[in-house]
Amino acid sequence: MPPKIREDVRTLTGVERAAALMLALGEEQTTRLFALMGDDEIKELSAAMATLGTVSSTVVEKLAVDFADQVSSTGSLVGSFDSTERLLSKTLPKDRVAQIMEEIRGPAGRTMWDKLGNVNEAVLANYLKNEYPQTVAVVLTKVKPDHAARVLGQLPESFAMEVVMRMLRMESVQKEILDDVERTLRTEFMTNLARTSRRDAHEVMAEIFNNFDRSTESRFMGSLEERNKDAAEKIKSLMFTFEDLNRLDPGGVQTVLRVVDKGKLAIALKGSSEAMREMFFSNMSERAGKLLKEEMGQMGPVRLKDVDESQMYMVNLAKDLAAKGEIMLADKKGGDDELIY
Repeated sequence: MPPKIREDVRTLTGVERAAALMLALGEEQTTRLFALMGDDEIKELSAAMATLGTVSSTVVEKLAVDFADQVSSTGSLVGSFDSTERLLSKTLPKDRVAQIMEEIRGPAGRTMWDKLGNVNEAVLANYLKNEYPQTVAVVLTKVKPDHAARVLGQLPESFAMEVVMRMLRMESVQKEILDDVERTLRTEFMTNLARTSRRDAHEVMAEIFNNFDRSTESRFMGSLEERNKDAAEKIKSLMFTFEDLNRLDPGGVQTVLRVVDKGKLAIALKGSSEAMREMFFSNMSERAGKLLKEEMGQMGPVRLKDVDESQMYMVNLAKDLAAKGEIMLADKKGGDDELIY
């Protein structure tokens, strides 16, 4: 007796429909799908495949159409680094998953040179300044001219000129050398860049709290302390506030004083502690200190909102100077002896 042909899709169970679709996809795709499943799912589907019999082409077409309709009607899908990592972990070795995730967490771009073009010039220059001038010359010939110009501007002048001379004398670069440079960038620079781009949630929240006005910060911090005291304490330890400027060395304070808006400085100090005022006054000339004190005295009462804004302006000014390498801020996470740039 010939095997029965399944000609009515309504007679198929859910697992039989899945089995028919997987058989229709072919061996290569089915193997990939099995790799994403657990043992119980594989056993159940395998059993359904083995007993499915012949399924008519009309039923297979109907299954495919129904599947497409269901997928398109489920609404939007949410993709994330975490969901992607979980999916990869089901099919690839752990070290391979880590390598892939580190690369895709890095800057966007199809090729290594595209990715490099999306790296902040200061970050890229900081890495390249430790390489040979010839290597840097190769890298800068592969990125866009405007980006190369910004990177050169961030390099020490004598080193940058060495790079420029190499670029002027450069002929066609051998493929082996280019591949070697690209491989080094991928394994050393991009991998480390991807690792450092993973930000702790507490660090992100500390930056948000830093930008609250004083009353909002107090309100949110108080509520957070009631719900999760440990998280509140960690955020506090990561926040960089106006009072933390007291941790600057004298050179750093004087750098800030050279560029700060004196009017905003006066308002900021008006609402600060005596220790903060003394720290700034002690780093000024007698005449400049006297003028600032007179300006503060003539202000009369100032609004708390204006004090908050002026102090936040000074915090952001200090962060900008630190990012340029002009001052050093003590890292609250690592103790007084550890520095961040």
